[in-house]
Amino acid sequence: MSGRSGLSADEATGDAPLGRREAGKAERRRRIIHAARDLIRETGNAGLSMRALAARAGVSLATPYNLFGSKRAIVLAVLDDVRVYQDRFAHLTSTDPLERLFAAVDMAIEFYVDDPQFYKTLWAAVFDASDDVRSEIYNQARNAFWRHLVEATVEAGVIAEDVDVELLFKVLDRGFGAAMLEWVVGELSPDLLAPTIRHAYALVLRGAASTDWRGALDARLQESQARILRG
Repeated sequence: MSGRSGLSADEATGDAPLGRREAGKAERRRRIIHAARDLIRETGNAGLSMRALAARAGVSLATPYNLFGSKRAIVLAVLDDVRVYQDRFAHLTSTDPLERLFAAVDMAIEFYVDDPQFYKTLWAAVFDASDDVRSEIYNQARNAFWRHLVEATVEAGVIAEDVDVELLFKVLDRGFGAAMLEWVVGELSPDLLAPTIRHAYALVLRGAASTDWRGALDARLQESQARILRG
């Protein structure tokens, strides 16, 4: 107790109420993000209705705007698992540039197939040029991550010197996107998604590789081809 006011020291300074307010905000943010993810899964629409979002989270219509500022910010918060992915990738111990590139593919696909309703909706938005969500998913940070992995193979001598790095990145990315589209529309099963992208990568990289690295890419090509044919 503190003096005649009967308040504790924390209460007298306002620290305890502030802590409770911040905890309350954090809890409401968590509920909104959880509700947004559920709605994306259930509705198949990554655009989100703010009214439906507020109702699902049990908050007022103004609360999502007050806590996040915009619908765009909420979508970015829902995509926070990108940080989880990058943290997991950062713990890879291999320095082999090919191993890191193919591991990045496998890890990404693991996220997608573990939550198919959510990620199919997001990737459907990627293929919809009129949807603002596309720019949140296919953003500069995402492209920089994958471009860096391709550049690392070039720096290690995996790729022949006369191959343009940017064009190589775009060809690989188109192969990734094409496989994702087949998965989204149900033409490619979850268990064949990773092998299909690995096969596309190995095939393209094998054609662009320097002589010393073709054997390693041949092995990856044969491995992914065998998995696809078995499937």
